[in-house]
Formats: sequence, structure tokens, C-alpha cells
Amino acid sequence: MTLYLDHAATSPLRPQAREAFLRASEMGGNPSSIHAAGRKAKVVLEDARADVLSAVGGIGAGLVFTSGGTEANALALWQAAGFDYVVVSAGEHDSVYAGVAGAVVAPLTASGQVDVANLEAVLTREGRPFVAVMLANNETGVINDVAAVADVVHARGGWLHVDAVQALGKMVVDFQVLGADSLSVSAHKIGGGQGVGALVYDRDRVLKPRTIGGGQELGLRAGTENVPGIAAFSAAIKACQPVCEDVSRAQSQVEAALQALDVVIVGAEAPRVPGVLCLAQPQWASNLQLIHMDMAGICVSSGSACSSGKVKSSRVVTNLGLPDLADKVLRVSAGWTTQAEDWQRFYDVWSKGYEVYLKRHAKEMA
Repeated sequence: MTLYLDHAATSPLRPQAREAFLRASEMGGNPSSIHAAGRKAKVVLEDARADVLSAVGGIGAGLVFTSGGTEANALALWQAAGFDYVVVSAGEHDSVYAGVAGAVVAPLTASGQVDVANLEAVLTREGRPFVAVMLANNETGVINDVAAVADVVHARGGWLHVDAVQALGKMVVDFQVLGADSLSVSAHKIGGGQGVGALVYDRDRVLKPRTIGGGQELGLRAGTENVPGIAAFSAAIKACQPVCEDVSRAQSQVEAALQALDVVIVGAEAPRVPGVLCLAQPQWASNLQLIHMDMAGICVSSGSACSSGKVKSSRVVTNLGLPDLADKVLRVSAGWTTQAEDWQRFYDVWSKGYEVYLKRHAKEMA
């Protein structure tokens, strides 16, 4: 039986989201139409907008629905044109890290968090900065002190964008407490279906549209809204529950057992969201680990899923000062379908494979 432990890449569709999607699909109607069917679709759209804003502490803020987290990040980065320079953290998702040519890269600490003191030094240059710092890293699960970053950025008259795609559903996300100017989220990371995301923004900021041609989304994102997908997003976000204690305990036990085998838990010294484990065994390459796990029916990954299906060295791990481990990492990510025993099954399969690998490697070296 297949065991899915790649929720950080995408999480299976929740039944609540599927039901909401089907209801909205059968209802039909374009939310921009003024007839009865259109008005019903508009109600679904606006109810979903309120649900997502409520879930992220964004009451009173604006929200633009997008096709996903990447587009939400792109819309946020589009606002950087009004600032003097752009700074992104070394741990950002590729959609942000490579989203602006010439951006200054703020380094990470050895534990995987944004180095706030170094960032403050970077921001001493002249001009107003646009800064992007993610809430929880998509490869390591490490949580950044975004509120502290916000203080530093706003002291320089800057804009802070927060990618909260991997944080949503795993920890409390509060737009107001974080002090962000914009924040991106995505439906499929919480079982809400692929192809829907949102950018939350401070209404005191003037948001410039990136996709033009229509008046949808208050004129900020042209194109007919994906009402069924948005309804599914709303249903999924309302269905999110804190991770069960027994599941968290099982993850902790597995991490301890892995460390006993000289496995490096990347970001172990920093606060991390539950359900994300980035491990590295210096002697066992990522591609070999993936092959072993896949043959055993366990779905995991070697890092970010946005790499066109390729196994490559982790930029994030390299930027943590661990280049020798960058091609040895494995990301295990739990979600709403995960049970405590799934962590044990992962460990049993992984450790057996590692034992076999060591024996085979010893014979080859003999």
C-alpha cells in the first residue's frame, strides 16, 4: 500500500474541498454577471474571501485570488517597482528567489533562519527596500521571526512580503501580528486542490495589477475567477486542524532514531513547523534514497517540488553552509492523511535501505 509523505509538494484533496468544488461547479454562473446565477457565484466567491482572510488574521485586509502561490508571489514582487532595491532571503522559494533580477540576497544563520542582524546591516543602504522573507521554509520547515524582520524593514520605509505557503495549516498564521505588507498562501498545500492561491495585502498599500484586461478581483487580477477551486480552498482552510500530539510525538521519535544513525536533521536547532523533516545522510545520495523509498511504496522528495521533476542539489542546504550535504537530502512531509504509524513505517523502510546500502558500499570498497 502506497504511503504518501510528500504533502509539502501537494496534499491530497480533502473530502470537504471536493464536495465544495462539486457544489460550486454544478451551480455555475460567472461572479461578474448580474443575473441570479452570477449573483450566487459572487456570494460563494466573497464568502470564500472572508473565510481565507479570517483564517490568516487578515480581517480588514485585502485579498486577491490567484492561480497559486507562485502567482501570488509574482504579484507581490510586481510591487517592488516602486522601491529602490529588493532583498530576498537565501532560503526563499524559487518563485521569489529568482523572481527579481539583481535582488540582494540576505543570508541565513547556521540553523536555517534569516539572519536578522545581517539583514539590518543590508538595509542601511540608501533608499526604500522591498523585502521578501518566508514564514516557514518549504524544504526544512524552519520558521523565521517575521515580526522582527518587519520591524527592521518598516524602520527603513520598506515593504515586507511574506511567503506563507508552507506555513498555512501547520502553524498559526496571523497577518496582523506578523506585520507583513503582503502575504501569499496556496490551496493545494492544505488539501484544497491545485491551481488556486491568494495574496493578502495591507489596504493602506496601493496594489498594482500584474494581469490586466478585466475588472475582476477589484481590478487587481484580470480573468474570470475559479469559483469551484476557490470554494474548495475555503472548505479546506476551515477543515484544517492542529497536528495530533501522537503524530508529532512519532515524528520526534523518528528524528531521534535517525540522529542515532548519524543522520543530520537540517534545521534541528531552529523552530520548525510540524510535519516537515529534511534529513541528510552524508554517505547516501538523494537519488538513491528516493529510488529505494519509491520502490517500497513511500512517496517523499529530495527538496522543493518546483524543479521539473529533477533530482538536484538543494540550494537552501547549500546556503546553510552545508554544500557537501546538498545532494544527500530527503524531505519527508506529513499532512492531513498522516497517522502516527506512518512515521514508523517510513523509518523502518529508510533504515533498512540504508543498512543494505552500507553493506553493498563496503563490498564495493573491499
